[in-house]
Amino acid sequence: METLIIALFVLGYLAITLEHTLKLDKLIPALAMMALMWAIISLAHLPVFDVNTELKELEPTHIDEILLHHLGKTAEIIIFLLGAMTIVEIIDYFNGFFTIKNFIKTRSKKGLLWIFGLLAFILSAIIDNLTATIVLITILQKVIHDRETRLWFAGLIIICANAGGAWSPIGDVTTTMLWIGDKVTTVKLISYVLLPSLLCFVVPVGIASLLPAFQGDLPEIQENEQIETHKHGATILYLGLSAIVFVPIFKTLTHLPPYVGMMLSLAVVATFAEIFSKSKINITSVDEESDAHQTASPVHKSLSKIELPSILFFLGILLAVAALESLGLLFNFAEGLNQAIPNTDIVVGLLGIGSAVIDNVPLVAASMGMFSAPTDDPVWHLIAYAAGSGGSMLIIGSAAGVVAMGMEKIDFFWYLKKIAWLAFAGFLAGFVVFVLLRDFVF
Repeated sequence: METLIIALFVLGYLAITLEHTLKLDKLIPALAMMALMWAIISLAHLPVFDVNTELKELEPTHIDEILLHHLGKTAEIIIFLLGAMTIVEIIDYFNGFFTIKNFIKTRSKKGLLWIFGLLAFILSAIIDNLTATIVLITILQKVIHDRETRLWFAGLIIICANAGGAWSPIGDVTTTMLWIGDKVTTVKLISYVLLPSLLCFVVPVGIASLLPAFQGDLPEIQENEQIETHKHGATILYLGLSAIVFVPIFKTLTHLPPYVGMMLSLAVVATFAEIFSKSKINITSVDEESDAHQTASPVHKSLSKIELPSILFFLGILLAVAALESLGLLFNFAEGLNQAIPNTDIVVGLLGIGSAVIDNVPLVAASMGMFSAPTDDPVWHLIAYAAGSGGSMLIIGSAAGVVAMGMEKIDFFWYLKKIAWLAFAGFLAGFVVFVLLRDFVF
């Protein structure tokens, strides 16, 4: 039966990886394999285990207990992401992100590259790499009208956004998983991963600034399209970003799970959004007739734009990996892997390169079940860096890359030829620096 469960996971994983080829949303195989895997465990009465991280051994438990445990851990991540996504959508409702465009004055291609790269690196650490990529490519389309030039900028934005998301507990879904799972703490994560991530951003941008594509100035263009801005756009931008940054501080002060702080931040941002929109605060509608006579609430609008398919995908994939973990398969696989490849750095490096080919969410979820290292062990920080930045090596290797591919219709092989080597150079530089810092400084 365990062989059947593994086969189900492999088939589901393959379907997720080939999402664009099969034209099948990845949430479908994720949910299907999760449900079928747990159904087989229940029907076959397979023994399930909980991993004792202190003793580094498996402890027998009951299926109801272990399923509820994993559902609770998954729900923490999902509720956290829902809060963060809603805050970002509220900022977008007021067109707050276009405040950033006011900071872009230069027409130098090299100067613009560094500006967009730095913005991607910083923004992705706050609002996550996927959202940062969407925001910056939207602005890029207003600033650069030549498509070939814009493709180069978009490629570098992907690298910088993924690098920026790796060192922040709220910058990437995988890093958030490690943080909420008590594998890393905010201060230690930043201490270990910030400098490697910075090099992962600086090295590719530095090399790219010497390439012909980034030489010279952009032609002066007339802005034909008027962007409708809100007078409170800048205020809600700064408020929203501050509210998200406040979440790790709240966790440190109260020792409560991160989703509690995110809900508080969402409540504050939503309150100001309602005030600024001059609409009556009414989170729930009594009936359709009364709702029709009210001014549209920014909170309602923002919640309606949340990417629920992504949320359901996380639910499916995390509980599917939890099934493998509960059977002890990941623990036993890790034991065998450590015997075959004693060097953990090589294993994590391969995981980082692998994240360019397959989704890094299940990869990190699996690694959390494979390794039994304590909180803030360097292996978790290296996993955060490798999985977060390794996806830049292929356009399909990260959520940021996939969304950029869709927005700019970037060809897979164009990216492989022009951008992949820059991403690999940055990944390798950061990886080497991480190992040196760990061995000789920390």
